[in-house]
Amino acid sequence: MTKNIHELISQSAQQYASRPALYFKQQTLTYTELYQGVIAAAIQLQQAGIGRFERVAVYLPKQFETVFGLFAASCAGAVFVPVNPALKAAQVSHILRDCNVRLLITSSERLAALQHELQQCPDLHTVLLTDTAACDTAATGHLQIKPFYSQTNAELRQYPHATDADMAAILYTSGSTGKPKGVVLSHRNMLVGAQSVSSYLANSCDDVLLALLPLSFDYGLSQLTTAFLTGASVVLLDFFLVQDVVRTVAQHGVTGIAAVPPLWAQLAKANWTDGTADSVRYLTNSGGAMPQPLLQQLQQIFHNAEPYLMYGLTEAFRSTYLPPADLQQRPGSMGKAIPNAEIVVVREDGSLCGPNEPGELVHRGPLVSLGYWNAPEKTAERFKPDPVAPKGIQLPQLAVFSGDTVRYDEEGYLYFIGRRDEMIKTSGYRVSPTEVEEAVYAVSPELVDVAAIGVPHPELEQAIVVLLACKAGAEPDLAAWQLQLKRSLPNFMQPKVLLLQQTLPKNANGKIDRKLLSEQYRDYFQVSGR
Repeated sequence: MTKNIHELISQSAQQYASRPALYFKQQTLTYTELYQGVIAAAIQLQQAGIGRFERVAVYLPKQFETVFGLFAASCAGAVFVPVNPALKAAQVSHILRDCNVRLLITSSERLAALQHELQQCPDLHTVLLTDTAACDTAATGHLQIKPFYSQTNAELRQYPHATDADMAAILYTSGSTGKPKGVVLSHRNMLVGAQSVSSYLANSCDDVLLALLPLSFDYGLSQLTTAFLTGASVVLLDFFLVQDVVRTVAQHGVTGIAAVPPLWAQLAKANWTDGTADSVRYLTNSGGAMPQPLLQQLQQIFHNAEPYLMYGLTEAFRSTYLPPADLQQRPGSMGKAIPNAEIVVVREDGSLCGPNEPGELVHRGPLVSLGYWNAPEKTAERFKPDPVAPKGIQLPQLAVFSGDTVRYDEEGYLYFIGRRDEMIKTSGYRVSPTEVEEAVYAVSPELVDVAAIGVPHPELEQAIVVLLACKAGAEPDLAAWQLQLKRSLPNFMQPKVLLLQQTLPKNANGKIDRKLLSEQYRDYFQVSGR
């Protein structure tokens, strides 16, 4: 029985030894080569003094060494911490300090940018560089700099009694307030997650998955674990031009693509010539609602692909999905719970809601993570006693309270209403920004990104402001769009103003940065004449 996440690679190396595990640029790595690389890296981590449960951070773009480092940490008995390569020095330093990282795997260029910040990381003792054969040297007075690749005759120290309940990874996620929090995942969390997703996507060794999202994002990391469980191949891609994605899909015969709505909007703008998208058999979306007009565009481009609309949160991996067969009759639905999870909707007092009654989505089951690293108060706010579990258990089971308001219909299908900290309160009504955004997306195919935010207003408490970005060369008619919205939305949901932008800011995971937009426009209606 598989107990640890790195064992997925050893099992696939036995079953699919010569099959491709990873593609990167013009290189291919078989499962045997991947396994050998992970073992060699794990030995080096132990040689560098990494002990059980100590944290190993990987701060690299998607490449072979990134994968080696993550799974080698697990193999060595340590805990891996993937750091988004888009983060700057201050954010990286926060992560390294917050979870007491002991060893960092990065490149010489990235190390140079971090030098000053690393002086504030006393727990960090070693940096392994992937692009140099430098000998040991002091970097900041307390750090040892070593090459990632080095020869050793040492053997891997095993932990045969490790269990799937042991912590395996810490993923940092942005919250509504404060600095990012580290979500602690067990081996069991990730193993069950891979089994759940691969079961409804019907993944097999014939699949080729495109890794577009950061591996620091649970949704991005899932592309690796799902592939390694089933013997599928993964194409590692950090693209600069959207047309690079088109070429990669055609070159490798990609069968599965996972993305978030803003990224899907970019892909929809690419030039998908005849045949380039034919190999794709499924699309998955998470990290936000998929606008119906965008979904229709994607269905035209990927005409052989089934869309899987999913909902998840880092604290519980993935929660729901809508089977493609239900898309037409249940537009806007989040679907039902994924395998190995139960989703319930609860009132403020923790009691269960009835059909069509708005309440908070609560996720229970083996995908519930271990909590936030070194943050007991924040953990207690989100991880609470399971509302379904028997009350006689002395040590209560914990469930994740999502902070998202949802409802379910008479047949149990869930519908997203909004986040509690993003809901707009205007004219005495609570308005879902998602519902406003859906209506705005529908007014024109020229729209690329849309964000509805609540802005303080002297009369309405909050006024609805919609920021939008269009395709290059588009000729937006804001007056006509506002008129169309008057026909499609009730008065209390009408945007007070539509503001055209060149682009909307994104956070490190590629989602629209609503918090930043809310801060930027906080005083918009305080200006005279508005």
